Amino acid sequence: MTAFRTLLISLSLALAAFAFAPPAAAGDPVIDAAISAGEVGERIDGYLGVVGTADAATVRKVQDINNRRRAVYEQTAKDNGTTVQIVAQLAGEKQIAKLAAGQFYMDELGAWQRK
Repeated sequence: MTAFRTLLISLSLALAAFAFAPPAAAGDPVIDAAISAGEVGERIDGYLGVVGTADAATVRKVQDINNRRRAVYEQTAKDNGTTVQIVAQLAGEKQIAKLAAGQFYMDELGAWQRK
């Protein structure tokens, strides 16, 4: 029980730092415009996703951001002795909670929803 509690506390602290950091897309005009236009949204698994279709430049930016996020999730998982999937899901929940009204997110069933 003590090891589990220590793991949860460590993971919570790591994710708190991630949660208060700006989104990985902050300041990227292509992604910011795509999010505003409803072409890109946050997925529950901690990554960005294309809502419907988007141009090739937007898709490349989404992939780049997701690669950077995965690197952060891998390091956080390694530092806390947990899995990348757990870290990514917790981060996804935090990112979705920070979305503005009207922005899109993917729910647990894989369906896009507007916040």
